[in-house]
Amino acid sequence: MTSFVVNNCRAVLPDQVLENAVVRVEEGVIVGISQEDPVGGGIDAEGCWLLPGFVDMHSDAVEKAVEPRPNTRFPTEVALRELDRCLAGWGVTTIFHSLSFAEMEIGLRSNGMAAGLIEEVVELSRSLRVDTRVHARFEVTDLGAVEHLERLVREGKIALLSFMDHSPGQGQYRDVAAYKAFYGKTYAMSDADLDRVLERKSAAKLEGVTGAIERMVAVCREHGVAMASHDDDSPERIQWCLREGLAMSEFPTNLETARAAKTAGIRTCLGAPNLVRGGSQAGNLKALTAVEDGCGDILCSDYLPQSLLHAVFLLESKGVLTLSEAVAMATLAPAKATGLGDLTGSIEPFKRADLVLVRKLHGHPDIVRTWSRGREVYRSC
Repeated sequence: MTSFVVNNCRAVLPDQVLENAVVRVEEGVIVGISQEDPVGGGIDAEGCWLLPGFVDMHSDAVEKAVEPRPNTRFPTEVALRELDRCLAGWGVTTIFHSLSFAEMEIGLRSNGMAAGLIEEVVELSRSLRVDTRVHARFEVTDLGAVEHLERLVREGKIALLSFMDHSPGQGQYRDVAAYKAFYGKTYAMSDADLDRVLERKSAAKLEGVTGAIERMVAVCREHGVAMASHDDDSPERIQWCLREGLAMSEFPTNLETARAAKTAGIRTCLGAPNLVRGGSQAGNLKALTAVEDGCGDILCSDYLPQSLLHAVFLLESKGVLTLSEAVAMATLAPAKATGLGDLTGSIEPFKRADLVLVRKLHGHPDIVRTWSRGREVYRSC
């Protein structure tokens, strides 16, 4: 059923929370929002909040689903379908599965495997509950990735491409020790393996990283693919984003860089887990600090999709943002940034009925029902 009415809800609109609202959906599209009397035969929301579904533009959860332990591959279709079921239960109605091209770093990130996974995600996306898209992450020192990425962009299989450089000494890893500490522990890589990766990165920078980046920027512009930079660590890096036409900065590592992005009109994307945990696992910029400073535009799940719901209600409960403003960071803002703003991301007439009904349970937000394109894809009770 893709036509229905939700009565007696607290509709979280872009500019307000409309109490005692009635939201009408016809053939999967929102057609009316009002405060009229409840419509007979409609769904009684019993005063719960009605949110737009989350638009998660950066989620690494797919890598963990497909490879739950280092070098332990799970069948892709099983992993994707189970993750899809969970995403619906977490209120995510549009997902950008983030798949990295970073040869030698971990198994799934090798060029051939990453390209193959993207092919599988695109093929399976037609039968999944939520709108499923691909965010390709390009480790710029992996020159062999360019051929794969260029083909996938031209074939319309990549919706967002981000540029990242995890070489020690800038970005997320301040030095070699920090890089080795993370990758060695997280991905069970030996010191010798990590030395080989670092040697490869150094060689690539001599061979022509700049040319590879320019080639990918050009093909993305040609095909209208949104672009982002990853782990920016200086105002100079933001100026580079501006020159290249990159409209987003993911996870700026310090407040100075986040402020520079704001000044330049570049959207900053922050991690919801950082917000919920109260800090960055790498000791970088706290998401809450950026939002309080007015330098936070978008919330993504990073590695934990269930964190989005808790992050938006946390911002409201702390008095940092109104609920409408907080919800927009995880819905309308990422939708606009990825070219989907006219399709989804807010409860407005003529937009897709991507909706999430939320109550408070034991003092915490709890999802009751989720609709994707007007079709119910999750119900808790």
